[in-house]
Amino acid sequence: MRIRSLVIGIGVVLGLILGANVVKADGFMIVEPRPVYQPWLKQPTPLSVKYHHVTVTINDNIATTTVDEVFLNDFDHEIEGTYIFPLPAEAAVTEFAMYVNGKKVSGQVLDKGQARKIYENIVRQMKDPALLEYVGRNLFKASIYPIPAKGEKRVQLTYKQVLTYDAGSYKYVYPLDTEKYSPKPVNDVTISTKINSKIPIKSLYSPSHNISSKIERYKASAGYEAQNVKPDKNFVLYYTVSDQDIGLSLQTYQQNSEDGYFMMLLSPGQLKSKASAKDLIFVLDTSGSMSGEKIRQAKEALRFCLSKLNSDDRFSVIGFETNINIYKQSLVSANDNNINKALEFVDQFEASGGTNINEALVKALGMIKWSTRPRMIVFLTDGEPTEGVTEMKDIIANVKNANKNKARLFVFGVGDDVNTHLLDKIAEDNRGACEYVDPGEDIEKSVSTFYSKINEPVLADIKLDFGGIRIYDLQPRVFPDIFKGTQLVLLGRYNGDGNRKITLTGYVNGRKKQFFYEAKFTREDSSNNFIPRLWATRKIGYLTSEIRLRGEKKELIDEIIKLSKKHGIMTEYTSYLVMENDQDYKRYGLNEAMAPKLKEAGNKFAQAMKSYTGSGAVSSARNIQDMQQKALPAAPELETVKYVGNKTFYLQDLTWTDSEYTQGMKTIKIKYLSQEYFALLKASPELGKYFAVGENIIVELKGTVYKIM
Repeated sequence: MRIRSLVIGIGVVLGLILGANVVKADGFMIVEPRPVYQPWLKQPTPLSVKYHHVTVTINDNIATTTVDEVFLNDFDHEIEGTYIFPLPAEAAVTEFAMYVNGKKVSGQVLDKGQARKIYENIVRQMKDPALLEYVGRNLFKASIYPIPAKGEKRVQLTYKQVLTYDAGSYKYVYPLDTEKYSPKPVNDVTISTKINSKIPIKSLYSPSHNISSKIERYKASAGYEAQNVKPDKNFVLYYTVSDQDIGLSLQTYQQNSEDGYFMMLLSPGQLKSKASAKDLIFVLDTSGSMSGEKIRQAKEALRFCLSKLNSDDRFSVIGFETNINIYKQSLVSANDNNINKALEFVDQFEASGGTNINEALVKALGMIKWSTRPRMIVFLTDGEPTEGVTEMKDIIANVKNANKNKARLFVFGVGDDVNTHLLDKIAEDNRGACEYVDPGEDIEKSVSTFYSKINEPVLADIKLDFGGIRIYDLQPRVFPDIFKGTQLVLLGRYNGDGNRKITLTGYVNGRKKQFFYEAKFTREDSSNNFIPRLWATRKIGYLTSEIRLRGEKKELIDEIIKLSKKHGIMTEYTSYLVMENDQDYKRYGLNEAMAPKLKEAGNKFAQAMKSYTGSGAVSSARNIQDMQQKALPAAPELETVKYVGNKTFYLQDLTWTDSEYTQGMKTIKIKYLSQEYFALLKASPELGKYFAVGENIIVELKGTVYKIM
């Protein structure tokens, strides 16, 4: 019986051999029509998926993954097919559950040699290379008949694998990638992970997806869920285990004799030890614009913060409008008596007068004395400066000069009337952070959530020594303090290789302390191919912030364009920068209909970057923060850009072209689906994931350029 089309994991596609689309994911099903010709198969037609749920349990380094998905047949015809699941390396299937007419269906595991023949056979018959990305992997295979008309078929698969401990952490990968231009989104996708460890768990981090997570010393959990989405990348999760107070893990990527990229995680996890005592001043805007619900919520937020002070902390409170009102001129101990008096002081705040930001911050910073404790200012305002010094550049300079004892300044901007350039700049210059609260958003919830993160500092004034290896282009450029339950994700470039001793220095409970770790900076290691793009995303975020706060400079713009094109990072602002002429449109493979839309979005974002106030200014500030802090960006919604590992391909003249390729490079030409084509895949299976991009492709691998045509 001839294979006519595919059902891939979280999607089903029916169609003729020459016309069927391939939809990629974690498992898939080859659907075979009955011998009688069915005219309804003339066009590729998607079947829907009810849900796709993944449950992961990791005990020490043994991961058990259960996949549970339901396919729906919306047609009036039975479907016969074969379910196939490309297995992760070293994975062993322990259970497969699917029932047909009350009987359990069995399956078989095929090694990578047998699997390659099946993939190649499908590719030849479908004349679609999409499955080639799985070449080199084992697969699980089970025959399924019938999938009833207007019915559903539930598939459950469980497999186990041993996770490898490397440089302080374990890495778990679930193959969640799918063809991002599949006809229909997935209705429901969830991944639930639980980890148990004999060694304390320090951190959980996903560079691929934004997850919810919780760590309880020897146990941890992480979750991801989405509805109506088209998954376009694998789910990757790192967790660090360590007996040290501060856990450290190092992941690297280096290829083709270029300088390497690294990602370092630093985390104290859930330490049982006492949090470091801190010096803290709360500075609250009580001007007339804060009247009504805003001042009520802000006072409630301040009450929460005061109630959470630790007994060894020292603090004070400042309320400001035209005048400056100070609870205590010098910091006092956070005992019950002082906290109760401070609460009474806060109760007296009323919204009136102007906004004297300069004097309030200069006074607060003058009250901070040098000590080995963490030193912090928490500052909340909803408007622009209207009293005293009002020029932005003067306020920025005055605040920086007043901060002689290096306090960290954490800023909350409430509503759309704040001067985002001013708030971001004073936070950046004073080693802090800025968060924005939307109009109508609960101020109390936003402030209390943030304060809970910084309430228990563990390691302050961090310094790192990398053991003689040259490190550059660090993101973030200034290290924040590390707080209980948080982690520092550090990305950068390196030159050199080998085993190195990394020294972490900081202050714990006011005392200088050093931690020592052994780590390896690798050569020719491409296993962590997400790191270059994650680093580039954060670097572009930093450069965009520099332009927003300090103005456009040619070298900054050129660097953004270079990184954007190499790594395929299309943001609103990068589209504004690179879409200058027809040649740029062609570079990104944009047609005439798509290019103006990107240009318009880019123009709006560029204008918002230049605005100090308003919803656009707040939105641009948040977007830039996201680039500097969050996981990998989603693939661009362009039909002409594709990401594969660390490579970016642009559709140019109907050919998918590697961004590393330049005209004039020596090229080996190979005919698509020829004997030479499959012989090359057998010799170099790593090419499969690139050949899967399309029929016509130019790809560079280890200094050799291949053109498939």
